[in-house]
Amino acid sequence: MLWRWLVLAGCAGVGLILAGAMLQLPEPPVRIAVQVDATLHASGVTSKVTAVLLNFRGYDTLLEIAVLLLALIGVLAMAGDARSNSLRLSVSPQPILQSMTRVLAPLMMLVAGYLLWAGSHRPGGAFQAGSVLAAGGVLLYLAGLLPAWAAPGRLLRSGLAAGFMIFLAVAAGSMINGSMLQYPPRHAGALILLIEAGLTVSLGLILAGLFLWLPNENEEAEE
Repeated sequence: MLWRWLVLAGCAGVGLILAGAMLQLPEPPVRIAVQVDATLHASGVTSKVTAVLLNFRGYDTLLEIAVLLLALIGVLAMAGDARSNSLRLSVSPQPILQSMTRVLAPLMMLVAGYLLWAGSHRPGGAFQAGSVLAAGGVLLYLAGLLPAWAAPGRLLRSGLAAGFMIFLAVAAGSMINGSMLQYPPRHAGALILLIEAGLTVSLGLILAGLFLWLPNENEEAEE
């Protein structure tokens, strides 16, 4: 019991030291919020979050999409033989769940479309819309209305990479003006909408794929 109290005291001490260090930090010479407010009119959107994620700090978002895509590639590599490791339902779907899913799935697609559209001027955007699409795909699978995914075909691979490739193409095109992901003010809104539309589809497929391509532990145990 003594060592637990020692660990707790040590953690509390480290926490106090970190809190004291944070309080001693000087005031930042430039306030990010002020800069965002001053340049929001040139971002192409009126949502501050979207302006930061897809305009002012767009390269961060580009790398995040690349990380998610690499994570899915890792899942596919670990899954091995798609026929033996593809996820299958161990319990037969219930009729009530199927009936509810038939109603909810179209509504989830509608919500995803709204979140994509709303991202330019209020909370929303590609990440939220893609998450809703992925949740809809998982729900369809659990209800027995969507088969498990085997090895990704050409069309599915195109959908998985579309968002990243569109983002990368826009980034490369913006370098013509001398700076990466610095959009012309006249076309900034349209370019951001194009990127978000592609990311919505890709993120939905990637997030759903992280579930639908995971190997089934029960099947591995049987093998």
